[in-house]
Amino acid sequence: MTMAKTTKKTPQKTSTKSVKAKPESHAADVSASVKQILENVRPTPMIHNGLTNEEKIERITEKFTDIMNTLGLDLKDDSLRETPKRVAKMYVNEVFGGLDPKKFPKMTVIDNKMNYDQMIVVQSIGCLSFCEHHFLPIDGFATVAYIPNKKVIGLSKINRIVQYFSRRPQVQERLTKQIADCLQYILDTEHIAVHINAKHYCVMMRGIEDTSSTTSTSDLRGHFKSRMETREEFLEHCRTKY
Repeated sequence: MTMAKTTKKTPQKTSTKSVKAKPESHAADVSASVKQILENVRPTPMIHNGLTNEEKIERITEKFTDIMNTLGLDLKDDSLRETPKRVAKMYVNEVFGGLDPKKFPKMTVIDNKMNYDQMIVVQSIGCLSFCEHHFLPIDGFATVAYIPNKKVIGLSKINRIVQYFSRRPQVQERLTKQIADCLQYILDTEHIAVHINAKHYCVMMRGIEDTSSTTSTSDLRGHFKSRMETREEFLEHCRTKY
């Protein structure tokens, strides 16, 4: 009797590498360095829905059309006709651009060959954000400082970091922490200080309707937290306006 010849198959290796959900912005377009920076910043609550920016604009346009119709506004009027599209483009491309990792600013750091070991302070940085509870503006100023270790960052990059994390639905406390997290990772120094003072239009335009109050938040780390003289010097910068 002839025995059937069996061929032994080599089992294919199964990758054990986990596949992360694809972000709403195309992950392939985001550099590894930006991914690493953002992984070291506390996150904004988000879901990865896989939509392109064009698809987001289309959907928001439809939904905002429904809102305006519900409010009884006449979308045939030439002043209102394009408003849903305008709002959608504004949300995706501008005021909520900080949700898109592709828009994270290019960072420039140099070696601290100067051996600079005092604080570097950038004051009165314009800080425009949106309250995530009512989708109304947060309008204020940030003061940011650090004591260098081995790296010094280009000054305008601090402004750009503030702007990036501001351009998303926010609470001021998280915004303050995200800016500090980002700088601490990029500069590899624990000596970071961030202070924000802002008006909240959800307080000004609704509820209590208080147009004069402001909210201050701070995140002091390293020497800014543990050394009283360093803390006081930074807070004096926060109080001084130019």
